[in-house]
Amino acid sequence: MDVREVPGVGAKTADRLAELDDPEQALSEGDVAAIARAPGISDGRAARIARAAIRHRHGDDGEFLATDRARELYRDALGLLQERAVTDYAARRLETLYPSASESRVAEVRGFAERAMGREPDPDVLEALAGVEPLEAPGDVRVRDRCLATSNAEAYSAARDAVPEMSVELVDDARGLAELARGYSTVVALDERFAGVEVEGDVRVEPRALDDPERIVPERTLAFFARNRGPLRAAAAVAREAGLDAPLEPDALDDALAELNDDGTVAGDEELRRLTDAVDDLDAAVSMAESVANDRLRAAIEDRDVTVEGADLLSLVERGAGVDSLLERELADEYAAAVDAARDHLVDALDLADHTDIARRAFADDPTFPVEHDERAVSRLREELTAARDRRATARKRDLAADLADLREPAHELVDAGLELDVELAVARFAADFDCTMPTFEGRGIAIEGGRSPLLDVPFEEVEPVDYGIEGVALLSGVNSGGKTSTLDLVGLVVVLGQMGLPVPAESARLERFEALHYQAKSQGTLDAGAFEATLREFGDLVVGSDRRLVLVDELESITEPGASAVIIAGILEALAEGDSTAVFVSHLAAEIRAECTIDVTVDGIEAVGLEDGELVVNRSPRKDHLARSTPELIVEKLARGGDAEDGAFYEALLAKFDGGESR
Repeated sequence: MDVREVPGVGAKTADRLAELDDPEQALSEGDVAAIARAPGISDGRAARIARAAIRHRHGDDGEFLATDRARELYRDALGLLQERAVTDYAARRLETLYPSASESRVAEVRGFAERAMGREPDPDVLEALAGVEPLEAPGDVRVRDRCLATSNAEAYSAARDAVPEMSVELVDDARGLAELARGYSTVVALDERFAGVEVEGDVRVEPRALDDPERIVPERTLAFFARNRGPLRAAAAVAREAGLDAPLEPDALDDALAELNDDGTVAGDEELRRLTDAVDDLDAAVSMAESVANDRLRAAIEDRDVTVEGADLLSLVERGAGVDSLLERELADEYAAAVDAARDHLVDALDLADHTDIARRAFADDPTFPVEHDERAVSRLREELTAARDRRATARKRDLAADLADLREPAHELVDAGLELDVELAVARFAADFDCTMPTFEGRGIAIEGGRSPLLDVPFEEVEPVDYGIEGVALLSGVNSGGKTSTLDLVGLVVVLGQMGLPVPAESARLERFEALHYQAKSQGTLDAGAFEATLREFGDLVVGSDRRLVLVDELESITEPGASAVIIAGILEALAEGDSTAVFVSHLAAEIRAECTIDVTVDGIEAVGLEDGELVVNRSPRKDHLARSTPELIVEKLARGGDAEDGAFYEALLAKFDGGESR
């Protein structure tokens, strides 16, 4: 699939998607996780792109939901699914599921949903999923101890693009390399002409270094795994708990991550820890070594009686000598012992067995009091330790990064598998929570048995099951608050879910393949002339053409006067009956509408079987070919049966006006 063929994908987005390893495959499969790995593409944007790509692949015009109420019903259904997703990713991924007129798309999702319904939503798996999220590529990696060097402007530009984490320097000759080597622990020269040049410091000539940037910047790989440590470990736990066929062994991933600190440095390397501590503690250790020497020398002076004869004192003064000369003459051994003690303390405190010579130079042999360190020697020691630390760190980073690099793509696959599992489990939980079944698609019309709407404002287990079937056009009558609108919602919801390819909340459901759903919600009061005309135009457009539509209309009579409404609705039903539409109109004017119709229109009824403590007792499943009695009729009937002889005749006469509520 060509990226630019997908509706809504402009040039900038196409350029971003082009940076993926296989953008065509990601779009073809509607792979939200892969699409979201493109730079600047959020999960939400990825879901929209994936949905557009899916529609494009199936030749779907995306116009199944033809009215605001139909779209609202879809959003409600989607919300029920998303509430059962653990991860934000799964909630976004579920947005790629939508009701479609494309048979191939519905079949594709049905296959997915049937597999998902076989999943068991294990609590341990759901708990582990809470930590899984799409992996991020860290963009804040900076390497300051190494640099790239080249004398070629073209190579300079290529290096800056390939390795933005490191400084890239232009040099003319070996002298330039030498200057860089004094400021960096390692210099990687890209020019082959520098091969054989001897420069003090760690200078490496690697003309092909840019072919594998992660080898010279292992921090890139390590930062990726350090940044994503939590999601990776969570994904490994999901794979273990769910028994997923993982692309890598979860325990092996955990072991590899254990070698990495949170900041991307290598964990568990005692030699690196020793060198790091030595650099960090050097100044404190030098200061303490000075104290050791001075304390020891002071004690030696206090314990000795030093006698200076007059001639010697005069000679020392004439030569301008001070206490240093006195120490050298009278306390040479004690001073040497004090300095040795300082040197030993410095070596032992920082564990500098392999840097003993340079460490001991930190304290000179020339006597002085108080004893002081040689700053140049300490600086040199610091440089040596820092370079050793950085070389060790880089070597260990390279080794660990080499091991982890092979796990990077499988790690993505592992996390993607966990996220997709969450999508499946959301469908499985939806199906289990609402006692769903997969509908069948055959014939004309709709037949629902044991349907229960999860959209009602009561606990689902308290929802009464409804049986209802429709073929052609029908009027649905019934008492106020008897469940007409909820039945209409149930029909719409079952069709929406069925044409999403998902299970429906019913014991069984047989559906027609519709090309569009038109659901006209109940109007809030009589419409003015302009709004009334616009509504009629909508129905005028609706009855034109031969599309197999499902039309659900709730109390259209409220848009104008009852007499005119009956005539208008009758005309609409006649026009729909001539086409391929299936329609249900909820109305309190069923009898009047039927009287105006020139066709034999079906009237179904949600029957109230009586009043109990002032509350309606209702059979929620509509009776076929039955005009339901109204609430006023039920009240009059109750009064007629319970009244005394004096007023009973009045109520009987009123009840007769209703014609007994018989089917007609």
